[in-house]
Amino acid sequence: MESVYKVVEIIGTSEKSWEAAARVAVSTASKTLRDLRIAEVKEMDIKIENGSLIFRVKMNLSFKYQD
Repeated sequence: MESVYKVVEIIGTSEKSWEAAARVAVSTASKTLRDLRIAEVKEMDIKIENGSLIFRVKMNLSFKYQD
């Protein structure tokens, strides 16, 4: 069986943790993208904003093209 996948880069943010940032990103993307396959974390950083920490996760997300 042959398949084709598209990879997009997304960034999720959270004031709680990197894990929460990743969950937000995948959850939001799943509302418009179907058949998600792999979320690969590429980079994690923290933005300091007015003394607060904002956790950010940059990831590649793949999904299968539909016939």
